[in-house]
Amino acid sequence: MFSLETTANPIPPALDELVPSRYALKVGDIDVLVVSDGVLPLPTQMLGHNAEPAARAAWLEDMYLPQDAFDWALNVLVAQSGDRTILIDAGLGLDPDLQLPRAGQLIRRLEAAGIDLAAVTDVVITHMHMDHIGGLLVDGVKERLRPDLQIHVAASEVEFWKAPDFTHTNMPQGFPDALRATAKHFWAEYSRYVRTFEDEHEVAPGIIVRRTGGHTPGHSVVRLASRGEALTFAGDAVFAVGFDQPNWHNGFEHDPEESARVRIELLQELAGSGEMLVATHLPFPSIGRVAVDGDAFRWVPVFWDF
Repeated sequence: MFSLETTANPIPPALDELVPSRYALKVGDIDVLVVSDGVLPLPTQMLGHNAEPAARAAWLEDMYLPQDAFDWALNVLVAQSGDRTILIDAGLGLDPDLQLPRAGQLIRRLEAAGIDLAAVTDVVITHMHMDHIGGLLVDGVKERLRPDLQIHVAASEVEFWKAPDFTHTNMPQGFPDALRATAKHFWAEYSRYVRTFEDEHEVAPGIIVRRTGGHTPGHSVVRLASRGEALTFAGDAVFAVGFDQPNWHNGFEHDPEESARVRIELLQELAGSGEMLVATHLPFPSIGRVAVDGDAFRWVPVFWDF
């Protein structure tokens, strides 16, 4: 178990940690910790491969971002509701073949936050891309997890990865093979822990996972709600460019048209409710709200609470 009191600074930060890597908040009675798994450098074309190059270049310039590649944030959520400790996604893990030394930091950062892997009762996987399941495949992690752990994944996601279709994606060379291999490895290691659901499932009091599809057929979002407050972890339904350009297609989307529909619908919901949003690839700690801005949307980051 954890609480805001025990995760503030239980262990002095390492000298190589020059920026914060976790942020704690409460959603009603639910304790929430956003943990950075690091960053993943990718070509900027991945933000909108259906966009005109000039339009994409203009957006990057307006955002003071480099034109060739930039760092995608990798955010993971830990939530405590009642006697359940829920890990929402598991980061990229540590694969030396990927040569991504600034990613795969989740396990050591959980340890630095004083969170024992044996205390985790549930894992929710928004989808089975390698940057959401890889942390569970780090050497020694499985042995530290409890034998009654439950891993919640949409049934359609499990079915998809039996024979995944990449025909509508636009990924750098090597990524499809790496994604297939990681999903296969995950299933081989953890299938007996997996509990599938069809459309919606309550993982713990106030914590509901809901399948949206789009990014992958079983892609899901997680809503945490307690005492009139709510936060949605959107997984890969929302990217930084998606507020200004919600119809741009991300290179990892297996159904780009459906992904855009899901993204717009979710952003409209959140703009209407004023509830908080966290997403995997928004800049850490990625906590904010959504406002309507003409035909698009506007990201409203929260002011940090110290």
